[in-house]
Order: sequence, then structure tokens, then C-alpha cells
Amino acid sequence: MPTLEPSVLFSPIVLGDREFANRILVSPMCQYAAVDGLAQPWHAMHIGGFAKANPGAVIMEATGVEPRGRISPACLGLWNDAQEAGLARLVTDIRTYSTTPLGIQLGHAGRKASTQSPWLGDRRGEALSDAEGGWPVVGPSAFAFDDTYREPVELDRTGMLSIIEAFASAAARAVRAGFDLVEIHAGHGYLISSFISVQSNRRADAYGGDLENRMRFPLEIVAAVRAVLPQDFPLGVRIDVDDWIDDSSAKAESPVYAQALAGLGVSYIAASAGAISPRMRRPLVTPGYMLPLARHLKDAVDIPVAGLGMIVTPDQAEAAVSAGDADMVAIARGFLDDPHWSLHAADRLGVRIARTGAYGAATPRTWPGYQSVHPK
Repeated sequence: MPTLEPSVLFSPIVLGDREFANRILVSPMCQYAAVDGLAQPWHAMHIGGFAKANPGAVIMEATGVEPRGRISPACLGLWNDAQEAGLARLVTDIRTYSTTPLGIQLGHAGRKASTQSPWLGDRRGEALSDAEGGWPVVGPSAFAFDDTYREPVELDRTGMLSIIEAFASAAARAVRAGFDLVEIHAGHGYLISSFISVQSNRRADAYGGDLENRMRFPLEIVAAVRAVLPQDFPLGVRIDVDDWIDDSSAKAESPVYAQALAGLGVSYIAASAGAISPRMRRPLVTPGYMLPLARHLKDAVDIPVAGLGMIVTPDQAEAAVSAGDADMVAIARGFLDDPHWSLHAADRLGVRIARTGAYGAATPRTWPGYQSVHPK
């Protein structure tokens, strides 16, 4: 049997002041299962199931920093003591059986807030009325994402300062709750990315117009979060590298934005794209279709970049980091399909990592049936 080359995917990586055992991130995945922003047993099962498979880190879903910042009424929140206590219990419970680092993604849905959970009813994903429990939304400018969404109130400076404080407060709560990293959601057409993009930002003041102005408020949020975190605490930001609109300058501007984030002490950037406008023309979704976006940023910044977008197989993930297209891979649906994706990837790539507890009975060395289920 040929000797396998040492795996880059399973080599350690340093983010901030911490070393992570491998380069596999479980991506944030909205579960629409919270009650009043509070984590439920579902969240413990969801996150805990991934943690026992020993990926590099598991990052909890986009968590609203204030009530109006939730995508839906069923989204997690981190603006009060009860929510902080619930997440602290979740982290403590998972730590009884797993040392996998746990992160949380903090976000604000902006003009795309106050919507129905995606899989509920005939109007899934559409705006909720006041009678349905909806709420007023905010954005950089007073026009809606499309005619199924609420029209946002244009944020004034007082509103911006309130949101900056909400992000900082939520980040401090995340640290107290015991999380190992914080990621800021600055993509997918939500509040932060809607300030960056000319598709949604039509302001004529110091927060609109050229890129320096459009990224002013996003950078203020990141700086405020960085200031409340312990020194060198791992901080990531997910951004839109491209908005997939033909006449857009987003892809050309994103390296400048990434450099500004790196200058604020961000530990890594996750390279995403799209969802800023209904004019978006998504490219053909094939395995690794967003990895070129990560490479686009890697050529511009000296901090790690996470690649994502239909990363399916261990060999594909290994090739991405070995070739330098990304420093890490962020995987979502692959882990939904197989919560032990990282364990099976290690076996495929000839790396031995520990199983948790009694799950060690199902390794290639301890279970004769393993090769029948996972043939090489």
C-alpha cells in the first residue's frame, strides 16, 4: 500500500492566540429552533454531535445581537442574561465530553430581518407582518431587498452607535459563556454587507458613496468587537467577496476590505458571496465553486482565509488547502449529511485522530465492517 503524504488538512493552524488541531471548520448553520432567542435542546444535540467528531472548530449559527437583528423569530440571540446563561450551559455540557473548540457567529439581519423560518408554511422566508409577530427593520438606505421584504428604516448615527454597542456587548457575553472564537457575519446581504454593497447602500453621507465610506460602519463594528475581546482572542469575519452581479465592483473591492479587516486584528476571513440583491446570478453550483473567492483574498492578505461552497469529499478539502486555495475549509451540508465527516476524512487521508468515548468501537481498526461502509 503506498505511503500517504502528510495531510495539510489535518495539520494545526494558529488563529489569534490559539492553535487549532486541524483546518476543518463546521460552518454556522441557522437552525430556526430558538425560543425568544434562547438555545434549546436541539442546539445542544446539533452542535454537540459535531463536536464529538473532533473538527478544528464548530461555529454556532448566526446569532442576533439585538431582537430586531434576528432573521426570524426562531433565531438565536445574545442580548440578555438568560440567553448568555443558556449558551454557557450548552458550552459547559459539551466540554464534559469534547475539547473541540466552539465558536459563535454574531450577526444582524438588517433589511432581511423579520421573516418566516425558511421551511414553515407557503410563505417561508418572506417578511412577517406585525400581526404575525414581525418587527420594523433597518438598513443603510430606505428600500427593501425585494417586494416580499419589509422596507427598512435608514439608520441614523444614533442607530448605528446602538448596533455597534450591541455587537460589542454580545461579543463580551460570548467570551463569558466560554466560546473559543467569535465570528462576525458580514455577508449574505445582511446588515453589515448591505453597507458595503452599492446594490443596497445609496447614502450620500460619510457612510455611503466610495468604498472608504461604505466600509466605515462595518469596520467600526469589527473594531468595537475586537476591543472587548481578550488580547489575541480568535476573531473571524465572513464577508462577501463577490455579489455575482455583472456590473458590480464588489470583487475588485473585496481585497481592500479584507486588508482593512486584517489591519484591525481579525484572525481569519471566511470567503463567501452573493445574496445581496435579487439581481444576483449565482454561478453553477459545483463542488468547490466558491474556492476561487478564497484564493482571491489569499493573494491580498497575510491572515488565514477559509474557503467554502460545496466542499464535499476529504480529497477535495485536502487538495484545496494543499494547493493554497484556502488555509481552512468551512463545511456545512457535508456535516449535516455525516456528522462524523471529520473522522471519516481522517481515515480517508491516513490520519489517526481520537474518537470520543465508546465511538472508538467504530474505527477502521476496531470494526471489520468499516471498509464496507466507507470503501477507499
